[in-house]
Amino acid sequence: MAMTGLKLTADGWINIATKYHSPNYNDRPENTTISLLVIHCISLPEGCYDNDNVEYFFLNKLDCSQNSSFQTLQNMRVSSHFYIKRDGEILQFVSINKRAWHAGLSEYKGQTNCNDFSIGIELQGTDKTSFTDEQYQSIASLSKALIYVYPQIKGNVVGHQDIAPNRKTDPGVGFDWRRFMTSVLDPENDN
Repeated sequence: MAMTGLKLTADGWINIATKYHSPNYNDRPENTTISLLVIHCISLPEGCYDNDNVEYFFLNKLDCSQNSSFQTLQNMRVSSHFYIKRDGEILQFVSINKRAWHAGLSEYKGQTNCNDFSIGIELQGTDKTSFTDEQYQSIASLSKALIYVYPQIKGNVVGHQDIAPNRKTDPGVGFDWRRFMTSVLDPENDN
């Protein structure tokens, strides 16, 4: 999926993303500088990709009775700014100008409540499996666009596992950090 023409609009939406409007967000604290990018992964049920369950989950519309693994998600209210499907499609659920509820109890460089100052990107996948070429292309292009607008993010890109190490393991062993960071930091690479 080519990412040429990817731009952030003034109201905090990426122009090429499929837009959904999750109710799970609120305002960032006043005078907050966006300075962190957090990479996650999710699939519902775990490892199953041919469905829209994550979309329903972020929209509070997931039928938790359809799978026993969903029972713990009942009444849970979460979101992420972005979700990248296996084919590279970028979905956006919350404006970057707002605080998405993706990090939970978290800390980065001594600063707690990472939702306040971060942008969350979910990849469709698990913390035990690899991600697709299309996902790497999309996340690299998206990250470059975000770093262009928010240069404080450069050098502050982490996994959920890094800001909540006792709770989370994503994006996990299948995420190739070297490949991702090389593609984001290489000015010649426009994938």
